[in-house]
Amino acid sequence: MMSSEDGKKALLVMGCPQVPVQTPAVLYIAYQLKEEGYEPVVAGTPAADMIIKYSDPGRYYIEQVKNIDSEVAKIADEGENYDLCFVFIHNDSGVAYAATMNEILECEVIPVVFGKEFDNLANLIDFSSRIISAEAVHNPKPLINEIDRVMKWAV
Repeated sequence: MMSSEDGKKALLVMGCPQVPVQTPAVLYIAYQLKEEGYEPVVAGTPAADMIIKYSDPGRYYIEQVKNIDSEVAKIADEGENYDLCFVFIHNDSGVAYAATMNEILECEVIPVVFGKEFDNLANLIDFSSRIISAEAVHNPKPLINEIDRVMKWAV
């Protein structure tokens, strides 16, 4: 296992926390990334950021929590970069954020698609990438199984 002292950073982009499985999936991926030596950074809407802050008050899983719009501007204007990016998608705006991140970042962007319309949303992704997708709304297990299947945690 590498440590985050190796300087690898991963961005986890959260949308509106309307679908309950998003937060446990973010924390699960953050945990796995830390085990792989990444510094997990979350960028989300104000409500998503607050849920993460209260879900991980000791910052055991998430190193930093940032506003998504400010982070997009920082990436585009100042060249902030990451080694890996996950974008959580349960609506059209999530697909737009994934496409934006794919254009402005120089790393692999992995869409994580969930919710009742996961198949339709996954079909809207028009860039080449590993895609994690599962019908998961309240129970995170189908999404966690898909995360493990796709990532195999050798990122």
